[in-house]
Amino acid sequence: MIRARGAGKLAVALALAATLVAAGCGESRKPKVDAATERAEALERAKKGPYGTQVQALDKAKALEEDINKKASEQVDKIEKDAK
Repeated sequence: MIRARGAGKLAVALALAATLVAAGCGESRKPKVDAATERAEALERAKKGPYGTQVQALDKAKALEEDINKKASEQVDKIEKDAK
């Protein structure tokens, strides 16, 4: 009687495992949105979340870096032009 119960449980476990394996072998699901869209949406959520001020400060720092690099490049170009 004990062996019969164990065999029944084993059969159920094997059937369940086979079902899970068969379900996993189907077509891969494609994401509903692309990675770039998800990244942009996550950034917007982060700006409004608990770390929003830090994310906004990082954005301002990146913009400042771009501005400084642009001005430095313009100055280098001006110096090179004047040197000729």
